[in-house]
Amino acid sequence: MLVLFCAVMTEQKILFHSTSITRLTDTCHALTALMFPFRYSHVYVPLLPSSITEVACSPTPFIIGVHSSARSECSDLMDVIVVDLDGGSITVPDGISIPALPDVLGTQVQELLSMVLHPELTSADFAFPPLVINSPPPQTLDKEIRAVFMRMFAQLFQGYRSCLVIIRIYPKATITFHKVCCVTD
Repeated sequence: MLVLFCAVMTEQKILFHSTSITRLTDTCHALTALMFPFRYSHVYVPLLPSSITEVACSPTPFIIGVHSSARSECSDLMDVIVVDLDGGSITVPDGISIPALPDVLGTQVQELLSMVLHPELTSADFAFPPLVINSPPPQTLDKEIRAVFMRMFAQLFQGYRSCLVIIRIYPKATITFHKVCCVTD
């Protein structure tokens, strides 16, 4: 999940494929929802018809979902991260490097996500674990996952105000160009 999140935040091309149309559209929507408060502003097609799979050759970043039957038509893409939703695998081509979150923050997000997605881990080391562990309803799970990512964004951008100091001190432009100088031989 974090690999895909980092890929979408660094404007990579991502192609999902599955035999389930619902899984394709839900996954594409979930990935863009995790970006909040940002919005995905590139090509976004949760379900691309198999008759126009050449769209996946686009030079711009995208999130595209295709049915697995059309996957073979997109097999020669060299700069596209391919996600097999049925098999649960992510294929990152050799020429693409996806920057990761800073170590401390990445570890913290992984731990929080594992606690949300696997609440039974909180009591795994207890001598007398509870007999029944209630899993939260899907709406609660959705809110908890979004909260993890919102906290991550808050930590990433917590010092943004210090970048605005120069604007407050110098409200007028500090660099101006009055003339254009050309050198000719």
